[in-house]
Amino acid sequence: MLVVMQEGATERQTEAVIDRLVKMGFTVHRSTGVVHTVLGGVGPVDDFDPAAFEVMEGVKECHRIVSPYKLASRHFKPAGTVIQIGSVQIGGKDVVAMAGPCSVESEEQIEASAEAVSHAGAKVIRGGAFKPRSSPYSFQGMGEAGLKILRAAADRNGLLVISEVMDQVQIPLLLEYADILQVGARNMQNFNLLRELGKTRKPILLKRGIAATIEELLLSAEYILSGGNYEVMLCERGIRTFETSTRNTMDIAAIPVLRRLTHLPVIADPSHGTGKRDYVLPMARAAVAAGADGLLVEVHPDPDHAVSDGAQTLHPKQFAELMKQMQAVATAIGRAA
Repeated sequence: MLVVMQEGATERQTEAVIDRLVKMGFTVHRSTGVVHTVLGGVGPVDDFDPAAFEVMEGVKECHRIVSPYKLASRHFKPAGTVIQIGSVQIGGKDVVAMAGPCSVESEEQIEASAEAVSHAGAKVIRGGAFKPRSSPYSFQGMGEAGLKILRAAADRNGLLVISEVMDQVQIPLLLEYADILQVGARNMQNFNLLRELGKTRKPILLKRGIAATIEELLLSAEYILSGGNYEVMLCERGIRTFETSTRNTMDIAAIPVLRRLTHLPVIADPSHGTGKRDYVLPMARAAVAAGADGLLVEVHPDPDHAVSDGAQTLHPKQFAELMKQMQAVATAIGRAA
């Protein structure tokens, strides 16, 4: 259920509503907006009358939420979530670019990547220190050594760091080096991992699974939110269909759908969404036009010799052109880049 407090409601009035919800068996999550405080009650309680809360002091309205995801719903935070990391806002007016190689391969490679993406206007460098690969014989990442390289290069170039976490045991290490923890498509429904990430207070980027519905993505986000970590962003990275011309099918329609259903920022990954370098730029333009709050793009100083995902990885010059076109599209729809 959802209880919206009146503008100017006192803390005593809000606490009285929270106490009543708790006594009824709800777990209460509080969202404080510019005008109203919203209380989200999550629990198995079905037999209650919303009117009983609407007569309480300081309450504006009460609603029964029927969707299976309560905290991820747009109703919980109508104004939308803006994630602030240092001077970078994700979910605000700016369209934020996160760019870098698929995998951390060497200090030289990451330093060149960080310098290139920073110069082009990216705010975050991406790079995998732990890589989930389909084959056990493929490169699996450099681990902590890779995270140290990534952190050092980011700091030298004024960037934030996003890197993937694959297992609960890796969380403390990622918290030490990364500003944003990425959950890959293969782990979207790793609910034990999601529960542990809900206990952290670092922003989480949650990728859509290759065969997941939008509702399943939102329910996965609910696991993190229900643990108390409200700094979650969703990533559309393409889904598996019958089409073989691209690596995945980039579901551009998911972006406006998500923006209607949830308050969480939406990021687009046209690199994994297409799997082919030539298609990344046009799909990036389309994603921004559709309302994406950011882009996650693979960039490598020498993509033809990248250890992983070279076919979908941009040259630095191509990424610079992407940033110019992204800025033009963002300006056209009243945003900035």
